[in-house]
Amino acid sequence: MAIAKAERLMNLALCLLGTRRPLSKRELRGSIEAYMEAGNDESFNRMFERDKDDLRELGLVIETVENLDGETGYLARRDSNRLPPVSLDAEEAAALGLAAKVWQQARLAGAASGALQKLRAGGMPEAEDPYEGQHSAIEPRIPVHEAAFEPLMLACRDRRPVVFDYRKSTAARPEARQVEPWALECWRGHWYLAGYDRDRGAERVFRLSRITGKVRSRAAKYTAEVPDVVTVRETVASWAGESADRSALIRLRAGAGYPLRAKAAAVREGGDGWDELEIPYGHGLDAWLVEFGPDVVVVGPADLRADVVDRLRAVAGA
Repeated sequence: MAIAKAERLMNLALCLLGTRRPLSKRELRGSIEAYMEAGNDESFNRMFERDKDDLRELGLVIETVENLDGETGYLARRDSNRLPPVSLDAEEAAALGLAAKVWQQARLAGAASGALQKLRAGGMPEAEDPYEGQHSAIEPRIPVHEAAFEPLMLACRDRRPVVFDYRKSTAARPEARQVEPWALECWRGHWYLAGYDRDRGAERVFRLSRITGKVRSRAAKYTAEVPDVVTVRETVASWAGESADRSALIRLRAGAGYPLRAKAAAVREGGDGWDELEIPYGHGLDAWLVEFGPDVVVVGPADLRADVVDRLRAVAGA
C-alpha cells in the first residue's frame, strides 16, 4: 500500500511539473493509472485532494488556476520548485532551529520540522543549539487557538481569495466578507489577517477571533496588487493608539488591566478601589477598552466615552 501511494504521488508530481498549462482534475484522472482505477468520482476526488495536500506538505508548490471557461486547473512551475544552494553558517542554522520550536505546540509543528529536514538535506549544518538547557525556564511559543488560522495561512501561501463571516465589535451579527489574504500577524496575543476587502475596495485588518464559521476558499485570481511588505503589526498598533497624539483619562479597577497600566503615561492611585490612568488615545482605543468590560470607566474625552458605550450596547444587544 505504501509503495502504491508513493508511486501515485510521484506520477502526480511528474504530471504537474511536466505541464506548461494548468491540468484539470479530468485530465489528471485520465493520465494517472491509479486515478483511472478509482471506483467513482467521489472516490477519485478524495484521493486527489489527499495526494495534493501530501505533495504540498512535502514542499511542492502547486498553483491553482481558473481558466476562461471557469474550470480549475493545477500545475507546479519548475522555477517555483527549485531551491538555490543552501549556505548558512552555524549561528543562522541555530536561529532557524529555534524558530521551528516556536510552532511545536501549534498545528504547524509538522511543517516546521519538515522544513528543517529539507534544509539539512540541502546542506544546512547541524548546529548546536545555543539555548539548549534553557528551555525549561523560557521557551518560545506562539499560541494558535483560532480554527480560521490554518485555512487562512494556506490561502496566504497559495494566493487564494477567501470568504468568511466576520463580526465587528460594534455589530450584533456577523456579515460575509470577501477577502484576498496577504499576511497573518500575532500582536498582543491575538492573530490578525491583513488583506484586500473586495466589497469595500480597500485594505483591511481582521482579528481571527471574530471570524465565525468556516473559511471558504475561492478558485479565482487576486484583483488587487499584493504589497511587497505587509506589516499587519504596525497597522493594528496604529488602530490601537500606539501612534496616538492625544490622551484619554480612564478609571481602572485596582489590580486589573495590566496591559492598560503598561501603556499609561500617568497613574494615580485612588482610595476607593479605582485608579486614574492617562493613556494614549488613537483610532481603535474604544475597541480595546471594551475588552476590559466592567473594570474600565472612561472619564474623557466625551467622544471616546460615547464610542465605548455604543460598543457595549451592541454587545449586550447580541
